[in-house]
Amino acid sequence: MIPFALQYVLVFIATFLITVILTPMVKLLAVKIGAVDHPNARRINKVPMPSAGGLAIIIAFSIAVLVLLPMIVKVRDIRGHDFLSYAWPVVLSGWIVGLTGLIDDIVELSAKWKLLGQAIAAFIVYAFTDFHFDKFKIPFGGPFIEFSPIVTFVVTVIWIVGIMNAVNLMDGLDGLVSGVSIISLITMGIVSYFFLFDSNLFLTLMIFILVAAILGFLPYNYNPAIIYLGDTGALFIGFLIAVFSLQGLKNATAVAVVTPMIILGVPITDTVMAIIRRTLSKQKFYEPDKMHLHHRLLSLGLTHRGTVLMIYAISFIFSSISLLFNISSRLGGTLLVIALVFGIWLLAELTGILGENRTPILNLLRFIGNSGYRREVLEKHKQKSKK
Repeated sequence: MIPFALQYVLVFIATFLITVILTPMVKLLAVKIGAVDHPNARRINKVPMPSAGGLAIIIAFSIAVLVLLPMIVKVRDIRGHDFLSYAWPVVLSGWIVGLTGLIDDIVELSAKWKLLGQAIAAFIVYAFTDFHFDKFKIPFGGPFIEFSPIVTFVVTVIWIVGIMNAVNLMDGLDGLVSGVSIISLITMGIVSYFFLFDSNLFLTLMIFILVAAILGFLPYNYNPAIIYLGDTGALFIGFLIAVFSLQGLKNATAVAVVTPMIILGVPITDTVMAIIRRTLSKQKFYEPDKMHLHHRLLSLGLTHRGTVLMIYAISFIFSSISLLFNISSRLGGTLLVIALVFGIWLLAELTGILGENRTPILNLLRFIGNSGYRREVLEKHKQKSKK
């Protein structure tokens, strides 16, 4: 009789190997069906690259969750669900997202059709699971705010669609989304097992199954990549990260709400800064540009691999802070969040992702104790006033 712990390890290994075996097959399929990224002004690749590699992750994850795990997981969660009942809506909605991304990788869907597929998947999660954001506790001893069903639905869908697209927007370099997702998911798995008030084995297992599937794909996707995730994989991974993080959000406490936001600090920060930057530049917030974090790091002289490793490191810092946040006192947690916000803004100014000449903190630091700089600023101000 194989011990339960070893059975789970064997399932993780099997998931990893399934992805390793499937990815070369998916590469051939991607070329046949036309899911290929061709070089253009916005893309990093210089030659056509097979996309839709995320299909291997989706298949491996589905086999593990719907076939392998139900054979060994006989317990029920605290709500009385068996594992299959808990998992199938997540897998079904994940396939809807994945197929939406696959079609986009082949024919490039318009934004409204992509959004429709994402919204349908989010609705399935809302209708058939308890992954909801339905209440919130005001920090520092405040009361619970219970959301109405309509507000719960809207907030849940916005969270899922927002995180999904934030992860997809980050997919600009070889291995970037794969590596950052692995770091974020491992952290999320640790938090789900040790810190969630109503933690259960099911959520933790699904998180680490996804980690195993992405790990099997990463060797093919790391620079120099031979296949991309495509929207197929980036949207699927982003969708599952969003859904899994809802299990923490639904616990309603400030710690539970802030933790997944810190874990997902890289995609959330990059997306929020992009919205701020485009709004200040009087652009439509959804219009693409080449000012994302990875673009800016490349422009500062980092190599492709160096940029990816730098963002891995930033993601690891976010994840470490999220773990510290869960074991800190109220004062310690507050100070962590303040320091994190300051650090994020300073990073944004140093890398220039807010745009040129939008560096208020750096300007203030230059102003302090720098009489020459102060005279220069005052002189420029006087010249502007004369004009």
